[in-house]
Amino acid sequence: MLSPISTMIQARKSGEYLEKEIVLTKVSEYQIFKYFCTNFQEPGKKFKSDLREDKTPTVSISMLGGRLRYKDFGCTEHTFDCFSYIAYKYNTDFYGALIHIDRSFGLGLSTGIHTKRIAPPLDVGRIEEKKRSQIKVKIRRWTMEDANYWRQFHIDKDLLTIFDVQPISHFWINEQRFSCHSISYRYRFDCGYKIYCPLERDFKWFSNVGAECLQGYRQLPERGKTVVLTSSLKDVMCLAVLGYPSFALQSEMLVPGEETIQEAQARFEEVIVLYDNDFDNERNPGQTMAVKICQKYKLGNIVIPSYYKSKDISDLIKNHGLQIAKDVITRKEYRSSKAKEEGT
Repeated sequence: MLSPISTMIQARKSGEYLEKEIVLTKVSEYQIFKYFCTNFQEPGKKFKSDLREDKTPTVSISMLGGRLRYKDFGCTEHTFDCFSYIAYKYNTDFYGALIHIDRSFGLGLSTGIHTKRIAPPLDVGRIEEKKRSQIKVKIRRWTMEDANYWRQFHIDKDLLTIFDVQPISHFWINEQRFSCHSISYRYRFDCGYKIYCPLERDFKWFSNVGAECLQGYRQLPERGKTVVLTSSLKDVMCLAVLGYPSFALQSEMLVPGEETIQEAQARFEEVIVLYDNDFDNERNPGQTMAVKICQKYKLGNIVIPSYYKSKDISDLIKNHGLQIAKDVITRKEYRSSKAKEEGT
């Protein structure tokens, strides 16, 4: 286990909370696995499972799609990231896993006071991927289940084809094969693939695209009145249904570069932001980042009202229909940055 607690006790910095992203700034996935998974020696080397009786080494923890994954080849349902591994091992939920990590490493994110511990050293040279993971897919036919899923958002097959979304039955990451246990899709971009498994709870996404890859940018018209910076390719397609061209970064936690915004402003009269409104999250990371972007570039920000109980435009369409979604975009009172400055 870890070395003894240091004698130094420190208060938690303001703005640090018990969240996945904050935890991973304190300890790495490798350090978490190394601490809790006692049989784990090094990435890529098989070992005996500590979650079941295992006579021969069948488990590997290795880098897949930029994340360390625990995969038991003798028990296929035992496929975890470091958080779901702990949740399964200690029969708790995701938040319980965060608390377990917090207390074990003395981070103090749940108590406000932390005690320094010496974590297992991070062997960066072994686990960092210098080259992009290779992803291959097996395309399957569209089914009624696909149609029913996308119909919730008023997205049809023609629109999915325009944005190069295809249903898949299997995919491979660096030659390791995975079966799709529920409806799954591949998004294809100029810079790589994203795998989307919308009905899965733990592993919805796999990707080999970099932060520089803009979703939906290739489908934008050359010129126009308004373009929307939004959260995901699904939201891009929903906005297309509503008649608004849009694009998305690879994560809401990224800030678009000046060149990206300048090019968008050169092609469109107005650039506005429509990010998630995580109304049930005290920190509301989507709107925190939206405000940051709008202040930096003096853009308008559309905020989906909390009373709709829909965090993004796709949920809003699903829960309340196209007309309500369009009203939210067109009614000026929901813009919180540029519109207020101009008094509109």
